[in-house]
Amino acid sequence: MSSAAARQTSFENWRIALGGTDLAVDHAGLLVIEAEGIVVVADLHLEKGTSLARFGAFLPPYDTRTTLGRLGRALTRLKPRAVVALGDSFHDTKGSERLSAEDRGKLGELQRGRDWIWIAGNHDPRLPADLGGERQEEWLLSGLIFRHEPTLGGENEIAGHLHPCARVSRDGHSQRRPCFVYDDNRLLLPAFGAYTGGLNVLDPAIAGLVRGKPNVAVVGRSGVYPVARRQLLGD
Repeated sequence: MSSAAARQTSFENWRIALGGTDLAVDHAGLLVIEAEGIVVVADLHLEKGTSLARFGAFLPPYDTRTTLGRLGRALTRLKPRAVVALGDSFHDTKGSERLSAEDRGKLGELQRGRDWIWIAGNHDPRLPADLGGERQEEWLLSGLIFRHEPTLGGENEIAGHLHPCARVSRDGHSQRRPCFVYDDNRLLLPAFGAYTGGLNVLDPAIAGLVRGKPNVAVVGRSGVYPVARRQLLGD
């Protein structure tokens, strides 16, 4: 696609291939593997608000409800048979214990009737069995490896952890949005949680992982926007 087309075109989802598997990056900030009926989500960071409150940083305590609500709407639309959560699903190891009864019930509704795989993250290396679902350090599917933290030598890996965001210049203005970053060997998902920040894709922590120029698809309000390298700005 030309740079001009990339500037002007958005898609409900944007398709890429990794390890011979067709993938769709969805405008909700999710990855969809349509042939397998799988949705992949990264970095929910549930109960971040209550975690920060323990240290005197008080924010409205509705981040979990907001995040689960957004996820629920996406799953209703996409109707997957399975969900893979790529780690840091909770902001700390005690986060699941602080879930309200309502939010715990909502999570149970999202899991009902489908497989659910929790990948261990650095914030939540262990999750209790009463959350339901299956727990894995990493997960393999059709030559793809799903893990929380990307690796320098990774091949065909799908990961989260870095919360990629892109600051994009257009028509004399700039905006900063979550984004997907990918090359021929890996795909990094944006963070999904309501209180998650983001790391600029030009930061060495991300740019150093990507072979060649980064391919970036920005998550807009109603579409996914592939952008050219020259449109990316540092912070």
